[in-house]
Amino acid sequence: MNTGFIFTLIASFAILYIGIITVYHDRKSVSNRFFEAISLSTVLWSFANYFSLNPIFVDQIFWARLVLFFAVPHIVFFYFFVKNFPNQNLIISKKMIIIVGTLGLIVMGLTLSPSVFSSLRLVGSVSVPVPGKLIPIFAVFVIGLLLLSIFEIVKKYLNASQKEKRSWQVMLIGFITSYVLLIATNFILINTTGNSSFILYGPAFMIPTIVGIAYSIMKYRLLNVKAFATEIMAFILLSATLVQTFLSQTTFQFIFNIILFVTFLFLSVLLVKSVLKEVEQRERLEILRMKLEESNLKLEDANDKLKDLDKLKTEFLSLASHQLRSPLTAMKGYSSMIIEGDFGEVNPKAKEAVERIFQSTMNLTKIVEDFLNVSKIESGGMKYEMTPFSLSEIARDMSKDLSITASQKGLKLNFESDKDEECTVNGDREKIRQVVLNFIDNSIKYTPEGGSINVSVKKSGNKVMFAVKDTGMGMTPEIKATLFQKFARGDGARMNTGGSGLGLYLAKQIIEAHKGTVDVTSEGMGKGSTFSFQLDAIK
Repeated sequence: MNTGFIFTLIASFAILYIGIITVYHDRKSVSNRFFEAISLSTVLWSFANYFSLNPIFVDQIFWARLVLFFAVPHIVFFYFFVKNFPNQNLIISKKMIIIVGTLGLIVMGLTLSPSVFSSLRLVGSVSVPVPGKLIPIFAVFVIGLLLLSIFEIVKKYLNASQKEKRSWQVMLIGFITSYVLLIATNFILINTTGNSSFILYGPAFMIPTIVGIAYSIMKYRLLNVKAFATEIMAFILLSATLVQTFLSQTTFQFIFNIILFVTFLFLSVLLVKSVLKEVEQRERLEILRMKLEESNLKLEDANDKLKDLDKLKTEFLSLASHQLRSPLTAMKGYSSMIIEGDFGEVNPKAKEAVERIFQSTMNLTKIVEDFLNVSKIESGGMKYEMTPFSLSEIARDMSKDLSITASQKGLKLNFESDKDEECTVNGDREKIRQVVLNFIDNSIKYTPEGGSINVSVKKSGNKVMFAVKDTGMGMTPEIKATLFQKFARGDGARMNTGGSGLGLYLAKQIIEAHKGTVDVTSEGMGKGSTFSFQLDAIK
């Protein structure tokens, strides 16, 4: 077997192998497909180059013309690659592709005619093609695209970031190296000395261009370095087996080496697929990690903005509530004086209207107080005056005061308690009174006529528990889960539309500030509820 043929075969196999694995890594990348076209046209050019010195089947002049024929698509696809790289999608205009592609096809057709290579002449002992009258067209087209490609590489190099400049440098060096060697050996050396031995190394001269492009693709992360290294190892193994096959001295050795080559090829494919799968999984995990970090940063930013908005809302509520206090106090005072006759007799209809104004003002005053308390709690400005007092006494007084309201609604309000001295706790008396009032008042509001309400204060161990059990509307577990949040009112809003939705939220905040706990239980809708809280007892 001719060593020149083996050299051409191995070099071509290397070029084609690099091109195939490039496309295999990303079949959708247009830049990778251009690279594959460069590799394939280079391989065809390599064999034409070999047979131009060792012709078979047809005359040597035919193979010499094929050398130029396959050189045209090589430079055309290289120009397209440089214009499109590093983009994975097609960015070259279709108009440009049509124009350059059409010119390339015309030039390819001309290379097969006698007008480019008319005949052969003997230079020393070497037959050299004689240029025809149309060879300048081929030269202008190829050299023109070569210069345009170099200009495009230099332009992208100048516009690239410092990290990306290295890729364009390597590509340019590989490209220039290949063509300087080709021109020096195929044109200058052979025409001056008649030495054609270097023509056989043409495929090797093209490897710098292929390697330069492959390196650039890897640097732009269009190929994975680990996977590429695995594929290079597989290539070396396959190349060695291929050489061994063509150096076989017997038929048995040839068949054995062919089987060995196919086996290694199959195992290499499995190995590369396994590595690619692992790399792909790692890349997906890395992408997910980066997306998670990005989402966390966005969430942190959104959380900070929400905190700022919440702070502004609290400040607004505080300001608005303070501004509403003065006119509400005046409305409440003057309407009370009108009802009591301080301004003289008022006819019954007018008095009824003023009473409604007074009641609405009282309700609005309570809502404003709730807003003020919320703003104080959230800004850390709520003050507590801690003193010992009897929780039983407060609960009894509040039950007595609210029993009239309950009876007017047709409800029965019961109270039971352990001895006052056993139910002593340490806390802010007025704040705890507010919680007791809220629990009992809620039961009255949300219990239909004919129901009952049981208020109790019991000591259990070192705890004092206050509880209000009613036969009202009850609740579902879903309502219970949100009941102590701001503005959460459950289905009770249908029965009482005048509340703020802040009472239970405030109650929970106040009790927890006293290191106590609040709780609510219900067997379901229509089965009543039990609201309770417990505080530490004073022995």
